[in-house]
Amino acid sequence: MQLEGIGAFVTGGASGLGEATARLLASRGAKVAIFDLPRSKGAEVAKEIGPAALFVDGDVTSEEQVTAALDWATGNFGELRALVNCAGIGSAARTVGKDGKPFDLAVFTRTIQVNLIGTFNVIRLAAARMVGNAPNADGERGAIVNTASVAAFEGQIGQAAYSASKGGVVGMTLPIARDLARHGIRCCTIAPGLFATPLLMGLPQPARDALAASIPFPPRLGRPPEYAALACQILENPALNGETIRLDGALRMAPQ
Repeated sequence: MQLEGIGAFVTGGASGLGEATARLLASRGAKVAIFDLPRSKGAEVAKEIGPAALFVDGDVTSEEQVTAALDWATGNFGELRALVNCAGIGSAARTVGKDGKPFDLAVFTRTIQVNLIGTFNVIRLAAARMVGNAPNADGERGAIVNTASVAAFEGQIGQAAYSASKGGVVGMTLPIARDLARHGIRCCTIAPGLFATPLLMGLPQPARDALAASIPFPPRLGRPPEYAALACQILENPALNGETIRLDGALRMAPQ
């Protein structure tokens, strides 16, 4: 699809990969709704982007809040053509810790709730709006880009919850693409490697350097605009559908 003039909805759009995607979409002529938590800097990002972007707060796990945000976005921008899911959280704990205590089930549940169920919640509600769009010349009514992680394939020690949540996103990509094919809606997923997001940049410099050195090429952390570029290419390329694309510099994660 052509990005010029379309309505786009970006979850987790106030920082990191989502922010970079919102900025690039707006620069390409899209009208962007940035969806993130109330405590985020979403309003500030939208103001910096300008009239092409608006911020609406909410939680991806809430049907009511996502519904209200999508209603608000379509009310301001018209029809929704693109969804990019970047909202997510991390967690780290061993199945049984060194102290002999089992993994906190509440932490596992919350990670699945946000990263997997939250992603699907937004997909289903956004897709229900896309089906009403008039098809373009390719018969397309919309496109969806999700965010997984290389941890979906090579989860490290302590990543049981995070890997399970991202593995679920990978696993549902193809069936969702097949579900929505009859409506002319595509669905793909990006599995980033080590990126310079706020979470990773909070590590000490020696730790960041060591992580960067583990990447074959380029031997550095990924840059959010590189994720954004791939997200836009997926939206623009009608042949990309049902696929998970690794964006990792040929990285394969070690156990720890």
